[in-house]
Amino acid sequence: MRASRTFCAAPATAGNIRTPLGKEEYSMMKKRLSLALVFTLLFTFTLVPGAFALNYSSRQGNEATFETLQETRLTSPTAALALETDKTKTYVSNPALDGYPENTTFVYRSADLYGSFRAAARMNTNLVVFSDQTFADKDAALAYLKGLGLVDMIEEAKGSIVLVTPADPKAGFGTADQSAFQTLQTVMLAQKASVKTGDATTCYSDAEYFGGYGYEYYIGINGGATFLNNFVAPVTASVGRVAGMLLINGDMQCYRSVATSVPVYLVNAKEDVVAKYRQANGTDASTFTGDVVTYYNQALPLRKVVVAQDDMPDAAKYIKDAYYNLFIKAMRCSATGGTLPFSLCERDAILNGETPDGVNVTFHSEDRFSDVKTQDGEYLQSWYEILPDEVLNNTAPAGSVPLILALHGMGDDPLMFADENGYIKLAGDKRVAVVSPQHQEVFWTMKDGQFVEGIECEIMPKFVRSLLETYPALDASRVYVTGYSMGGFATMKTIHGDPALFAAAVPMSGMGYTPTDEQAAQFDKVDLPILFTTSTRDLSVVFDEAAGHIGTSHQTQIQLFLKYNGMNNFTAYDFDQYPMAGFKADSGLTVTLNGEFVNHRWFLNNADGVPMVGLGITEGFVHSLYPEFAKIMWDFASHYSRNTETGAVVYHP
Repeated sequence: MRASRTFCAAPATAGNIRTPLGKEEYSMMKKRLSLALVFTLLFTFTLVPGAFALNYSSRQGNEATFETLQETRLTSPTAALALETDKTKTYVSNPALDGYPENTTFVYRSADLYGSFRAAARMNTNLVVFSDQTFADKDAALAYLKGLGLVDMIEEAKGSIVLVTPADPKAGFGTADQSAFQTLQTVMLAQKASVKTGDATTCYSDAEYFGGYGYEYYIGINGGATFLNNFVAPVTASVGRVAGMLLINGDMQCYRSVATSVPVYLVNAKEDVVAKYRQANGTDASTFTGDVVTYYNQALPLRKVVVAQDDMPDAAKYIKDAYYNLFIKAMRCSATGGTLPFSLCERDAILNGETPDGVNVTFHSEDRFSDVKTQDGEYLQSWYEILPDEVLNNTAPAGSVPLILALHGMGDDPLMFADENGYIKLAGDKRVAVVSPQHQEVFWTMKDGQFVEGIECEIMPKFVRSLLETYPALDASRVYVTGYSMGGFATMKTIHGDPALFAAAVPMSGMGYTPTDEQAAQFDKVDLPILFTTSTRDLSVVFDEAAGHIGTSHQTQIQLFLKYNGMNNFTAYDFDQYPMAGFKADSGLTVTLNGEFVNHRWFLNNADGVPMVGLGITEGFVHSLYPEFAKIMWDFASHYSRNTETGAVVYHP
């Protein structure tokens, strides 16, 4: 018998009625799932032979370095190769830097950078400083950065400082520096760039060594500010990648403009320059504190222009203010497959293991779960815990804080995933606990040239129970699981391990899972609210872009969970009458995410009028991470809890 359910919901609306799936239909559904999975594995993902090695490291473990750009070209290939497991690759500095003006650019790399080699560049904070000051040697340049407080900042944040000076010190920044800037930007953003000649792969090492994208912040001082105003701000391909700028003094030629929105802090800017940045950011409101005025967009408050007038500006003071109050609150996401400008999104920066709003981020590497291994001996050993202070310090009431298990996609660093999909920000805003394990090594393995199923069905429920035992503040009735891409697939595997452990699930852009009969039988007694998500430019088996509707994988999974939840909502998909979704929903909504992507959500209700199976589709979005996705997940999952005694789902409208 199915567990008794406690629901609180509006009366159900009439929908298309169907009879329950029979054994023959269910068997056919499993075959379709298997076929979709096989094709996805063979044609969508690129796998590295063999399993990931044990002792996965979350950090590079490097010492701090300060080099000229020319010196980084000599050291970066060796550093990159040391972090790469595939030693057949050759690493070289990007040849685009050939001819770059010597002794004009310096690179400070913080100690202990975040991420594995594959993801490090995306995790780095990059502070790019344009100064028309000249330096006798490297020591003088380093002293300059220390005097501005930048070295302490980057050691706290983890990343790089790139100090850029003019090619012609006497003339200062000008058109001659434009080409050098474009080259530098290209090289810093060339993450995982490589060329293949026959069987040989040559990789460019610079981006992983000191570059990246997403967390780019520019500082211009005097002539450096003028350069950014004249040659960077007017170009979408340049300023559209920057998450924040500080411009101290400087000017802008009257015929220049600002190409797109960018958070900016202007010190001693003329009125017409302020007006250009305000127009680009669409500001429609303002506040002031003392002599500092902040103009902002009420609908999209990251689009902000901070203005200060100061006859004798202390650069270090303004750098500190801009960094902590403007820069670290924003990121850029390449959410449309490289189309500029990149999305400007909220961020909650990690500083010395903690966010400004009191969320602790800690890395764990333990043998606690070594008793559950894959066929080649891998086990779950590494994860990040993203916990509000009150959970870690056990000051929250017992059983009061929800827990989200967040599963990354293929090749992603778990911390990068949590950051770029918005879960760190969500943890701070909603005071929820998030855990993000490094699970790729246990997802599947290769044996004798064949895919071998991993251990996530078994290990993820065990992992969650361990966390509930470790932290009394966690609420066992509000445990949720979600993931993106491979993590969406892993979400399906996890809930089939123990569906009663979770109050709701949100698999995002992931493939369907083919359960065993024993796994499917668990749902005879357990309901599970679930929201499937995708986008109109997603993987083809998830969304068929040519046909304009959800793909075979999502079609099958929706039907599967209608069966699991005892629902008979429709017989067959009708994409002519119901475009994209293919079914008549009982309820739904349409919103615009971050002022740029239209998102639709449709929900199917059970007999008690409770939405139990949902579908979300984002228009124009590619297969990529996006901070708004955490909000979508939480907007659905937070309406559900599970009675830990009866197993019943409780709906909170």
